[in-house]
Amino acid sequence: TSTLPLSEKRCASWPDPKPSSDCSSACSVSSVPAAALKLKGSGTDIDEGLYSRQLYVLGHEAMKHLQTSTVLVSGLRGLGVEIAKNIILGGVRAVTLHDQGVARWADLSSQFYLREEDIGKNRAEASQPRLAELNSYVAVSAYTGALVEDFLGGFQVVVLTNTPLEDQLQVGEFCHSHGIKLVVADTRGLFGQLFCDFGEEMILTDCNGEQPLSAVVSMVTKDNPGVVTCLDEARHGFESGDFVSFTEVQGMNELNGTSPIEIKVLGPYTFSICDTSSFSDYIRGGIVSQVKVPKKISFKSLLASLAEPYFVTTDYAKASRPAQLHVGFQALHQFCAQHGRPPRPHNEVDGWEDATELVTLAQAVNARAQPALQQDSLDEDLIRKLAYVAAGDLAPINAFIGGLAAQEVLKACSGKFTPVMQWLYFDALECLPEDTKALTEEKCLPCQNRYDGQVAVFGSDLQEKLGKQRYFLVGAGAIGCELLKNFAMIGLGCGEGGAVTVTDMDVIEKSNLNQQFLFRPWDISKFKSDTAAAAVQQINPHMRVMSHQNRVGPDTEHIYDDDFFQNLDGVANALDNVDARVYVDRRCVYYRKPLLESGTLGTKGSVQVVVPFLTESYSSSQDPAEKSIPICRLKNFPNAIQHTLQWARDEFDGLFKQPAENVNQYLTDSKFLERILRLADNQPLEVLKAVQCSLVLQRPQTWADCVIWACHRWHTQYSNNIQQLLHNFPPNQLTSSGPLHLDYVMAAANLFAQTYGLMGSQDRAAAAILLKSVQVPSFTPRSDVKILVSDQELQHTSASVDDSRLQELKAMLPSPEKLPGFRMYPLNFNKDDDSNLHMDFIVAASNLRAENYNIPPCRPSKLIAGKIIPAIATTTAATVGLVCLELYKVVQGHQHLESYKNSFVNLALPFFSISEPLAPPPSPEWTLWDRFEVQGLQPNGKEMTLKQFLDYFKTEHKLEITMLSQGVYMLYSFFMPAAKLKKRLDQPMTEIVSRVSKRKLGHHVRALLLELCCKDESGEDAEVPSVRYTIC
Repeated sequence: TSTLPLSEKRCASWPDPKPSSDCSSACSVSSVPAAALKLKGSGTDIDEGLYSRQLYVLGHEAMKHLQTSTVLVSGLRGLGVEIAKNIILGGVRAVTLHDQGVARWADLSSQFYLREEDIGKNRAEASQPRLAELNSYVAVSAYTGALVEDFLGGFQVVVLTNTPLEDQLQVGEFCHSHGIKLVVADTRGLFGQLFCDFGEEMILTDCNGEQPLSAVVSMVTKDNPGVVTCLDEARHGFESGDFVSFTEVQGMNELNGTSPIEIKVLGPYTFSICDTSSFSDYIRGGIVSQVKVPKKISFKSLLASLAEPYFVTTDYAKASRPAQLHVGFQALHQFCAQHGRPPRPHNEVDGWEDATELVTLAQAVNARAQPALQQDSLDEDLIRKLAYVAAGDLAPINAFIGGLAAQEVLKACSGKFTPVMQWLYFDALECLPEDTKALTEEKCLPCQNRYDGQVAVFGSDLQEKLGKQRYFLVGAGAIGCELLKNFAMIGLGCGEGGAVTVTDMDVIEKSNLNQQFLFRPWDISKFKSDTAAAAVQQINPHMRVMSHQNRVGPDTEHIYDDDFFQNLDGVANALDNVDARVYVDRRCVYYRKPLLESGTLGTKGSVQVVVPFLTESYSSSQDPAEKSIPICRLKNFPNAIQHTLQWARDEFDGLFKQPAENVNQYLTDSKFLERILRLADNQPLEVLKAVQCSLVLQRPQTWADCVIWACHRWHTQYSNNIQQLLHNFPPNQLTSSGPLHLDYVMAAANLFAQTYGLMGSQDRAAAAILLKSVQVPSFTPRSDVKILVSDQELQHTSASVDDSRLQELKAMLPSPEKLPGFRMYPLNFNKDDDSNLHMDFIVAASNLRAENYNIPPCRPSKLIAGKIIPAIATTTAATVGLVCLELYKVVQGHQHLESYKNSFVNLALPFFSISEPLAPPPSPEWTLWDRFEVQGLQPNGKEMTLKQFLDYFKTEHKLEITMLSQGVYMLYSFFMPAAKLKKRLDQPMTEIVSRVSKRKLGHHVRALLLELCCKDESGEDAEVPSVRYTIC
């Protein structure tokens, strides 16, 4: 075995990245705990195939805590079922559903697991079978008795919804004194309330869930406190109060291996640490890494916190409302206790309406409050609105509060993420009609149908309007499923003339079941759109939904054409990539349709509402570019597992995709060499060398050849290149040797064989025997090799091209004629197939390189290598709840910009940013929503010619068109040759478009979008909008 400069902590074999268990989803509820919670050492098996995206949010340790937690959810109306759904998807051990009430018509407004035939049945018992289907690893049971202490003592977390305040206090005191964590959630129409009590002492293991940051040290001063300066290629990203540790610092060795040090940020590249005045002199180098330090937090009991509350703000424009609503909700509990019902919707009769009584009760509550909480001036209008809508039950509000509450339960079980401390209040009063006189008590009376809870808030007129809506939903994944559920509950497209069209070309995979709650294990491999459409029709049989399997893009404009879009009332995006979002956004701008845009990333969610002529569009602003890793950092000086994973991902393409593609082009494209020789710098030489290696030097004939190739590749990357690096940058000491990594060889050899169409092998023992006979040439570092240390240095390095070497390589390549029928098979990286060895190679290659550089290996390799979007059901539910609140406003036709809300939430912190959208970017006379409308078909039945088009703008708009284009095609320009222009001027516009684009216009095309450059009457360039040129 060669002496290798590897870390002393190298191990002989790496953990198998494949899921360790895959319990059948068909097992019965009663047998779930035994089947799903198989002990393995001190932890439990986790079905990584099911929980893959959630694992990237919570991590394995938090998931193990969830799998040993039992939760009680009391109250199975709309809010309770939403919380239970999210907790069950999250993967706790067991959930008990408690409710002593029976289903009523009003419950169907938001309780999506109750059917019309369930009216009169116990809500918990009716919901249990449907909730149990969500996750076969979670035992779900129903309980209809009283919440006595012996019963409560069996749970780690208790959730109370729709519970009288007196009962909340009684349960709260018991839970606080017995170490049981408590979540209280309530929704009243457009208002929501959330309270958390996780005990006198809770250990918080990770406050935000973000990956620990790291940076390269360039200087440390000897001072009190010492000041650390990081390389200026990127901001360090630390915050004051963070804890950090140091490794690989040369000179000031006292920093290496010390316990975590608290820092104070001084600037984007500097921060102060402890007293370093007595330390050794700093010489060079070092890596500083953020350390997650456990933190103790303490909660007051419900009784104590009711008197001395601390609030989490959801909307800083309403900063005073939490304290007002704290009083209002207490008054509301008193009203309900006295009358046995909530205030009647918009009740104003005989001057002593329910709203006035609630205001009086609130004033009394405020008068009894402690001085610190007592409001100088009670917001009577806010309390009155609380009374008007308190009888309502809205699916979007339940989705938002339910998502938040379920996330708090997961925090309570796992100790991960910062809990709500301790009260959160929310309202969406902007959803009410802008005309305050539009609602009357008569319009809000119950009609004994499934929308009574919504009619109580908005009246019957909006319900009728919702039913007539025609909406287009793009995507049926996690957000798409939640949107469809909310659409069904609020009655969108459920009336005469209404409909929802949903399209998604994907099929259901096992990992989808953890967030996309409309799908079940037996739906795997079915189309998402078909399955989701069928599922929501079970939730609301009146739902009119049509499912498609089309990608929305230029290639489907014959399907989603002018007629389709013009018949829509709005569009909702449920997409996972920016390009598709931008395309749909541009279509909505063109057709002037409102767009509901949203997205999630782990515990983060965002919502944007786009309203024609009122707001900017999605494309009006762009997210900052994704942070890239410097090339030299990836190639020679990685310091984080993200760097080694990206390096391994590049290695995969460089070994198993690009060489095969180049060989195939060389064999089939006669102009391949001509194009390659025109490439810049050293690229022609590198490509020709790769082709020669693939066809001549390294072309395998057998499986054994592939194993030998993999062995040599291993030595090149993890021995020879590292020795060369150490030769150029000598360390203080060499690390010990390590064994050959068989995982790497097996994955690399099999993938290499696949690119040549050869049969591979999974026989590790045979491969190990074969490797013993491989002769590995000794390696001696060269003194003439220059290793670049920064991308700036790379940019200033010009490579000289040896023409004679290029010609020599060309001559050495076998001619395509000598290889008839031969081809290679490029491998496209696929993270989701655990049998294809792609992730096996990535994990092995990354972790080997990590050991080279003494970087701790990382388990969730798929997240970085596959660029997987982390996801969790709680965030999706909360985000979609906010989307559907905007839908209410869009359908009503709100005209004031301040009525609408864009939102960003991070449930891990928790953090909320809710603000009004931006107006469309202005220009002197027009915005992105404006355009010229030109009717191409003239009264005589003939189409407008180019000359007539130019004359029309000169006559009607006093504009001289200097250039005219359609898409990427130039139709007219002032510098066009005279002969060509003369011929074109008399041609109809559509004929010009067809000739220039060399394709006929489809029968579905009713209009063209044309772009202009113009001069005004003074000869100055004029900014003008686009032209919608209508053909028919």
